[in-house]
Amino acid sequence: MKDVFAGEPVRDRTLSRSDIEALTGRQALVGCDLEDADVSGLDLSGWSFEQCTMRRVDLAGARLDSTVWRSCRGPFANFTGADLSEAAFTACDFNNASLKRSALEAARFVNCKLTGADFTDARAVELHLEETLLISAKLAGRSFRKMTLVRLDFSQADLRKCDFRMATFDACSLREALVDGARFEQADLRGADLGGVQLGDAARFRGAVISPEQASQLLSEIGLKVR
Repeated sequence: MKDVFAGEPVRDRTLSRSDIEALTGRQALVGCDLEDADVSGLDLSGWSFEQCTMRRVDLAGARLDSTVWRSCRGPFANFTGADLSEAAFTACDFNNASLKRSALEAARFVNCKLTGADFTDARAVELHLEETLLISAKLAGRSFRKMTLVRLDFSQADLRKCDFRMATFDACSLREALVDGARFEQADLRGADLGGVQLGDAARFRGAVISPEQASQLLSEIGLKVR
């Protein structure tokens, strides 16, 4: 069913909590400024946000299911405990955002920047990530089992106890990631950058498939040369 919004899009306005509460029905916001706005706990289900400025916006506990986000910029945004089920993010920058305890069932992030984002205790069944920067992100305990991971940069990310069993890595990076307790059995790592892996970490990839070049790289990391 095609989304039906309440009238014309709201364009190029600076919006406070009271401004947003005054809007009725499903809304499309284009080029709006919500920097530092406190809209925590509001029901914004099905809303659309395009090219909006959302630095430090507080959306904690908000209902944001089935929302659409395009080219938004919201460093340090607070989504703690928000419902983002089936939300779709495209070309957005939410560096250092808090997604702690959020609901991310069937949410999608494509071509986004989530450097430093915190996914601690997020409920993330069928979370889809593609062509996204997750450098230094907190993703401990997430399951990526059997997923095809495309152009994800997990450099220096916290991936402790993540489940990557039978996952396929396509042009991804695990450089200097924390992988204590992570599982990689039958994972295809041939499309992953494993630079910076230490000897103790290399054992954690037991059961995964790597290329001869990666094997040589891992050995070189511990000072061995392959001739």
